[in-house]
Amino acid sequence: MDATDKKLLQLLQNDTKKTTKELSLKLNLSVTAVYERIKKLEREGIIDKYVALLNRNKINKGFVVFCHIKLIQHSKDFLTKFESEVVQLTEVLECFHVSGDYDYILKICVKDMEEYREFMVTKLTTLQHIGSTHSTFMIGEVKNTTVFTV
Repeated sequence: MDATDKKLLQLLQNDTKKTTKELSLKLNLSVTAVYERIKKLEREGIIDKYVALLNRNKINKGFVVFCHIKLIQHSKDFLTKFESEVVQLTEVLECFHVSGDYDYILKICVKDMEEYREFMVTKLTTLQHIGSTHSTFMIGEVKNTTVFTV
């Protein structure tokens, strides 16, 4: 990956709707060269996928919760079962297996506290092997980006 690839990735991360012609003007390359570079980055798995990022407040998902989960046991079977169940929960946007006092941290986005309570009671706490949960609620967002510096 050379400096041009890195610049191309920066441009794409900021706006994937730019045409290859627009990108070629910014990179001082031909449209074909930009197209070929993008295809190479996709083949190599550097570009994983293209998505539309939604404004969570406009879709009534502005209540953000970080839920820390402790399992009752750390066996492979318990971890595998929990992970296969938690990925099915649409309210969970991110799930990280972590070290420390808790086993997992979930990022959950719902409409409000009432919807979070309903989620906890009817979905999350019904998952097997959960020993305890600890919820932290977002007060304000300081930084939220999807852009990597390459």
